[in-house]
Amino acid sequence: MSAAFAAAAYCLIQKGSPLSAASNSAFAKTYSGFLFDMDGTIINSIAAAERVWGNWARAQSLDVEKFMPTMHGKRGVDTIGQLNLPGVDPVAEALKITEAEIADVEGVIALPGAVDFLASLPPERWAIVTSSPYRLALARLDAAGIPVPRFMVTAEDVKVGKPDPQCYILGAQRLGLSPSECLVFEDVLAGVKAGEAAGADVVVITVTHSHPIETDHTTLPNYENVRAHVDGDGKLSIIRKG
Repeated sequence: MSAAFAAAAYCLIQKGSPLSAASNSAFAKTYSGFLFDMDGTIINSIAAAERVWGNWARAQSLDVEKFMPTMHGKRGVDTIGQLNLPGVDPVAEALKITEAEIADVEGVIALPGAVDFLASLPPERWAIVTSSPYRLALARLDAAGIPVPRFMVTAEDVKVGKPDPQCYILGAQRLGLSPSECLVFEDVLAGVKAGEAAGADVVVITVTHSHPIETDHTTLPNYENVRAHVDGDGKLSIIRKG
């Protein structure tokens, strides 16, 4: 991670005070389940994704710099469909991009502390809720050294992707919970909006983006300085190490 990248994350941490004891902080609450976005939230796949999507955008004569921020956190078919490009079939193009992404997992790694944090959770109490197709999710989790969880929601499981809340509603259902009983971990605005609309609390992970989103939600750079806690009633919480 570059010094500038780290500095940006550090500044947001200070502004958001993610480890503070604010009354609306996720640190002050307990939950029945955790729902994790994947890319940018438990793994860093930014470089790989931007290589593939950058090549596609250049082939479409798009302004790559303006386009790139719009593709994070959403299903590929939705990203392409929203462009309304003449003669372009969003479904067919999304399939091509998925195959290219599966073939390119170079540099895909787990976020600091993510592997241990996930491993400490009861397997029946958390799920991955990703906009990635299932096969791509498997490829990236494998590259990052993160075991496939018991429960997962992928692009194929929903009719409408983030920021629609359908994915997080489904993720909670697979845990046997309502979204209001869950804490959502996200990194981009589309996912944050999906979590909010589902009725869940949200934690924003900041380390993977050089231009962090403005948010009133609890923020974390990564999972290095926190751990998961399970209380006597089986409720989950995140607490500071130390």
